[in-house]
Amino acid sequence: MKTPGKPTSQTRNSESGTPSALFVALRDLLLAHKDALAVVHDTGTHFYANCRDADSKGKAQFFGAVKVSARKHAFHFMPVYDFPELVLGLSPALKKHMQGKSCFNFDVMDPNLLQELEQLIEHGVSRYKKAGKL
Repeated sequence: MKTPGKPTSQTRNSESGTPSALFVALRDLLLAHKDALAVVHDTGTHFYANCRDADSKGKAQFFGAVKVSARKHAFHFMPVYDFPELVLGLSPALKKHMQGKSCFNFDVMDPNLLQELEQLIEHGVSRYKKAGKL
């Protein structure tokens, strides 16, 4: 029985091949900025996007990704690697999901964390634009 107000588990539906609701929600957070991105992979378990514009050496610049494994959804967001001060104001709840410098791991859908992640993405996009990466 589900407890009201508690996040629900979101595992991939491997039998039907359809993406999980959590994967779609995380991917959509990145796709909100699709005009500035070059999507490299977009399947039901893997989304990967570079900045649309290459760096000064002509090399693609990684922006973000969502990758589903058996137990978690890994959300990679490069602006927090380039600008670590972006994570200083994160809630303890979201920080608990951080793995390394630019990855967040999720195994449940939590609207509050997704909303906070959306705000983080907005700040990261703004910083990337100011830096000329987007």
